[in-house]
Amino acid sequence: MGVLPVPAEVRAILLDIEGTTTPIAFVQETLFPYIKDNVKEYLRAHWEEEECQRDVGLLRKQAQEDSSLDGAVPIPLESGSGEEELERVIQAVVDNVHWQMALDRKTTALKQLQGHMWRAAYTTGLVKGEIFEDVVPAIRKWREAGMKVYIYSSGSIEAQKLLFGYSTEGDILELFDGHFDTKIGPKVESESYRRIAASIGCATNNILFLTDVPREANAAEEADTHVAVVIRPGNAGLTDDEKSYYSLISSFTELFLPSST
Repeated sequence: MGVLPVPAEVRAILLDIEGTTTPIAFVQETLFPYIKDNVKEYLRAHWEEEECQRDVGLLRKQAQEDSSLDGAVPIPLESGSGEEELERVIQAVVDNVHWQMALDRKTTALKQLQGHMWRAAYTTGLVKGEIFEDVVPAIRKWREAGMKVYIYSSGSIEAQKLLFGYSTEGDILELFDGHFDTKIGPKVESESYRRIAASIGCATNNILFLTDVPREANAAEEADTHVAVVIRPGNAGLTDDEKSYYSLISSFTELFLPSST
């Protein structure tokens, strides 16, 4: 793929995580299975805690919004204090989480619970965030050149900070100037990129967005944001049209900054 010159007006690089900074396999084979395998145990252990109740409340609200969807799983309110009643509600939450994950939902409610569960896994050393080896050296070089670097992922901001704070490269949170998740808007809607630009105080064409997902690249481009599609092992294949249309890189080292001359 060679060298990709970064447009001179770019002042900030916005990074996706899954398939861009981090192998899809880590997310699909480590993080998501951890949630599926441990959600019931986690809920039982933390049910009485305020944070857990907030998470369940958000999931219940989302379930109400999803009630018309095929296969949607409602989450009832607790009507009593018996153990059997508690188990019934917890099982409904577990079933709802599994249903959302099976559909690859990106709801804030789901991502918030996942983030809190992953926090426990990272802080106890059960999980370390995997980072492609070209990522950290490239970001350090970009920052030395005066570039701002931000993360935009469908995973919650807390989950993002855990991944980079407990990574295979150590704590690398200092490399990022800020984080965005779906609270700013869906990654497949152009308005989200306008909001991000406004939030960091620049024009959309001052941003270069790196992602492995053409739909996200298209949405960013509609907002006049520069984009490049990242080709990594395990990523979904691109169509011939996508390959010919988008700027492609297979490593962050292929980005060439004008200021690095």
